[in-house]
Amino acid sequence: MKTKLSAIIGAALMTAACSYTSVTNGNITLSVNDDMHYKVISSAEGADVYHSDFQAADAIIADEALIDSWKLREVKECGCEEGKTYTLYGTWKEDGYEIEKILTVRTLPDFEDMVLISSSYVNHSDKILTVKALESNKLSVKSDEVIWSFQPTSTARRDDWILPVEESFYQKNFLGMNNTDYGGGIPMVTLWRRDANISTGLVEPDLKLISMPVKKVRYDDFTTMSLLQEFEEPVLMHKGDTLKTWRQFISVGKGDFFGPLSQFAKFMQAHQGWQPQASEPEAFEAVWCAWGYERKFTVDEVLGTLPKVKELGFKWVDVDDGFQIAEGDWETNERFNGAKDMRRITDAIHSHGLKAKLWWAPLAADPGTRALRENPDMLLMDAQGAPEYITWWDSWYLSPVNKTTRKYTIDLVERFIGEWGFDGLKLDGQHLNCCLPDHNHHSGLEYPEEAVERLPEFFEDIFNKAREIKPYSVVQICPCGCAMNFFLTPHMNQAVASDPTSSAQIRMKRKVYGAMCPEMAYYADHVELSDEGNDYGTQIGIGGVIGSKFTWPKPNPNVRGDGYLLTPEKEAALKKWVSIYNEKMLSKGEYLNLYDIRFDVPETHTISKDGALYYAFYADNWDGGQIELRGLDAGKEYIVTEYASDNRHSYTVDGDNPYIFPTFERNYLIEVKPAAEE
Repeated sequence: MKTKLSAIIGAALMTAACSYTSVTNGNITLSVNDDMHYKVISSAEGADVYHSDFQAADAIIADEALIDSWKLREVKECGCEEGKTYTLYGTWKEDGYEIEKILTVRTLPDFEDMVLISSSYVNHSDKILTVKALESNKLSVKSDEVIWSFQPTSTARRDDWILPVEESFYQKNFLGMNNTDYGGGIPMVTLWRRDANISTGLVEPDLKLISMPVKKVRYDDFTTMSLLQEFEEPVLMHKGDTLKTWRQFISVGKGDFFGPLSQFAKFMQAHQGWQPQASEPEAFEAVWCAWGYERKFTVDEVLGTLPKVKELGFKWVDVDDGFQIAEGDWETNERFNGAKDMRRITDAIHSHGLKAKLWWAPLAADPGTRALRENPDMLLMDAQGAPEYITWWDSWYLSPVNKTTRKYTIDLVERFIGEWGFDGLKLDGQHLNCCLPDHNHHSGLEYPEEAVERLPEFFEDIFNKAREIKPYSVVQICPCGCAMNFFLTPHMNQAVASDPTSSAQIRMKRKVYGAMCPEMAYYADHVELSDEGNDYGTQIGIGGVIGSKFTWPKPNPNVRGDGYLLTPEKEAALKKWVSIYNEKMLSKGEYLNLYDIRFDVPETHTISKDGALYYAFYADNWDGGQIELRGLDAGKEYIVTEYASDNRHSYTVDGDNPYIFPTFERNYLIEVKPAAEE
């Protein structure tokens, strides 16, 4: 490990005469010049420079001036057992203003290749500065070919979180509400080339309303990312006032986003108390969901499908949307004989040796519901005093920190798990991922943004109550199409592909959760949502929990096409793939980051389990070109088995020459074991 402070002119370290000051931690070097501009360098083998020039990385964006340069006048170093802290002082003087910048850079020995950064700005002048935003860590990456990016934020477009940055590209990546239903995400962004990656983000203990813009101007040969903290109302900085940025990081590495995201997650565990769940066995079991029958399902339809569900090897039955009177009034509607029918469903599911999960859209309440008539103070209010609207459910958003909301919610968990007998909960809806700042005085907040920051407490209540009633309860949070709010993950024990728009999204999200929550089960959602509705190879190969929403023995008449009917062809496919899933249980294995998800072709994912490596290759067509099996030991011979083929064809490969030349369409799934174990 390397951690050092250096200067071009050592004697000038504490003066304004130095050319630049550098902080190094592992492979990252952050250099700060006399204008307090940045240059980031990676010393990792093969890593080229990100950008050759120093850049104005930080800025105060005010009505009176754009301030992005400060004359560096002093640098102090402080060492301790946990690392070193460097404090750099600079001053901007112009038009009667005097604004001081205090930049703090920290290194930790357990987190090489990363520096922690924060800035404070002090007005020492008599003139008022009207500040609209603070920009931080504006860094650029040059490349002659496409740059790939990890931008895990949420909008109604339901975009991929991995995007190529092409000419005239801009994405703001605001972590607050971007549309009526969509907001939240993971507070970091990554840019990567074939040779190196670079990331920046926040290391705060809760979600902050910050943007992480990624931009490429047409004809430029570089892409820029930054952190942008905008103020809803301009902040007036009087003499003596101080503005602070949130705590941030910059990291460097090799490969795609997996390494930086994994390091970020480990840092948050070690220093911010964030702790994702390690799922118990129940969360890894195969899932059949009654959503094939959609909102007008009947009790008899669900019960009539159970024999086939059990025969095919599924272990969970998810009872989906449609049982309720309305969002907010979570009693059974006119199609049911009250709570008796819900108990009849769970009893029947249990009698087949299966477990029951109930769909639920918490935090949503339709206008006119009894819940709102009796408790109008539960509503989240925006700055204009209007309720927050949820477009998808045509509902109002309940304040997640309101005491009445939280008691009402816990009572529902007791009903669903305790009285009705369900074994788990599917919490559904993109609105779950974030909320607006809450201006409802009944919520008792110190400031409106506290609702956004404390949103995870709401899900903590649900998770803890469910587990109190049934310790093996599975709680899934499904923020449809959103990049999961990082701070909700400690309060669920099953992640989900969450209404993917393609098989590629299913695989992408698996890699994200593999980096962020490596011990949490990842449900690949209904196979009917994959490419052509039958990409079992994606679900199985990446270590996802298999799922389906087939209907049987009759189709859903309200759905176009075959109504998800279990035809003989679909039944044969499910028998094959559910059997493979239950035999291999790759979802319990460890995801290994051996391949770049974009620069390595074909797209490859690797799972380690029980002494074997499971490789999954994906391409529309692969014509026998060479593929390297990374992760094998030199000097060993391995048996390669095509475990998804009907005849399970096997052959050998040498660890000294770990190359194969398969021909396949869509996917190629293999198990690789040392020959001595066969």
